[in-house]
Amino acid sequence: MAVAARVAVRHVRRAAIEKLNDRDKKKEISEDDVKRGQDRIQKETDASVKKIDDILKTKEQEILEV
Repeated sequence: MAVAARVAVRHVRRAAIEKLNDRDKKKEISEDDVKRGQDRIQKETDASVKKIDDILKTKEQEILEV
């Protein structure tokens, strides 16, 4: 289940980066904005994956206590 959640987060990241790149190709945003956007998307992705991993770790500990 955690693997599926990580994959879903990565799919969202890929879609967001594709949108940024499309806007860059259309010259709607600057290259600097693309870079900043990609960095922010990656930070959010990392934070989401960390939350998923933390939840998984907590659940594993709960299961082992029983």
